[in-house]
Amino acid sequence: MGHRTTPQTRALGVSARPSGNRAQRRRTSDGRREKPQATAGFAARKAAVDILAVVLRGGAALDDAFANAIADGKLSGIEPRDRALARLIIATSLRRLPEIEAVLAGLLDRPLGPKIGMVGEILITGIAQIIFLGIAPHAVVNVATAMASADRHGRHYKGLVNGVLRNLARAEPSPLTGEEAVRKNLPAWLLQSWTDAYGEAAALASAAFLFDDPPLDITVKSDSEIWAEKLGGAVMGNGTVRIAKPGRIEALAGFEAGEWWVQDAAASMPARLIGAAPGRTIIDLCAAPGGKTAQLAASGAQVIAVDRDGARAERLGGNLARLGLETEIVVADATAWKPPAPADAVLLDAPCSATGIFRRHPDILTRRQPGQVAKLAQIQSRLIDASLDMLAPGGCLIYCTCSLQKAEGEDQIVNALSRHPALRIAAITPEEVPGFEAALTPEGLLRILPHQLVAARNDETTGPDIKGGSDGFFAARLLA
Repeated sequence: MGHRTTPQTRALGVSARPSGNRAQRRRTSDGRREKPQATAGFAARKAAVDILAVVLRGGAALDDAFANAIADGKLSGIEPRDRALARLIIATSLRRLPEIEAVLAGLLDRPLGPKIGMVGEILITGIAQIIFLGIAPHAVVNVATAMASADRHGRHYKGLVNGVLRNLARAEPSPLTGEEAVRKNLPAWLLQSWTDAYGEAAALASAAFLFDDPPLDITVKSDSEIWAEKLGGAVMGNGTVRIAKPGRIEALAGFEAGEWWVQDAAASMPARLIGAAPGRTIIDLCAAPGGKTAQLAASGAQVIAVDRDGARAERLGGNLARLGLETEIVVADATAWKPPAPADAVLLDAPCSATGIFRRHPDILTRRQPGQVAKLAQIQSRLIDASLDMLAPGGCLIYCTCSLQKAEGEDQIVNALSRHPALRIAAITPEEVPGFEAALTPEGLLRILPHQLVAARNDETTGPDIKGGSDGFFAARLLA
């Protein structure tokens, strides 16, 4: 299981030893071992197991692991609906991983051994499907057993996989809910840091969004009301269109034509804080994948988008091409790069711990450790200093992160003001952040917590509720 804690033993009678009767495997007429027969749903669930292993064992980001699986052809032949199922299984496994591990520990009579192939991930995803996704247990058991049989090391444990999941189905356990679920599944250091910063009630309310698959938020180039009607969505206070159950994104009306792009409601706020943009030169630092770049370009600004990662910059270019938007893209380290002329504004979406986007990226919970925040804060400070050097006198810097850690938000602003005495905060007003008024601080900063955005409706009288909530975000507007 890589870096995960090995489950401790419990007395529910399923042995973690391999099945010893290897000789009974069927053989073909020429004496070769017969491969296990394909089982319905096998490919999607096998993809989920493989990608989960890359995240848990290799520390990869879920988005990267999924994109690499597509690029490597590992998802070829899997229908879009089944790809979506695979991603949901992975996301659920990550959101509930500590809870799943506790359940698994209770179903074993001894720890799993080190040479078990993918058995650990097979069991984790199986438990996720049975308890949290409500998938028929017999289907989960059959596919999981087939996956174990097809695994070079795991085939010796197919009896274990079958027995554990059958026992689980018979026990019919209920998932944890409310505060108990939060405290079990969210890393203790993270919950404590949010409690210290925002109070226990706000921390728990925000963390509760971990367990729901979030709706789709999009930013549109033209009329939000028109596109909300076309896509069966609702317009949030800030103009974001929110769609509860979108299906395959690429198949939605307007995607191919470049009429909109995916962007969480909270993530759309920093670019709006620059104000009127036509004709102004704006530098977008750490720009990929390009949601904020698109906002600025669509508003008529002359945008220079800078990102140090060539692959991410290429993806940014592709996204802008689909949208029919033109910007200058520069591949460079923003701490060393100098613009050809001072800019009117700089938007710095600094690399951060990303603890605010746990709703959409639950792998953050397994990949982040407390010590990483301090290291990232040092990088953010250097980027702020570099950004200020790019501005014309009186220019505007928008500093933002998708982190809920104050060390990457409010503390950065305090330190920047100390290093640069001429720098001042240009307070953000309630009129500028419709729907996020509760996120304004007394200093005029924007500290968005996931629970603060109220729900919208498709229709005031008959339409279904669309869940509230957003990513966690921080933004500050500074004048040089």
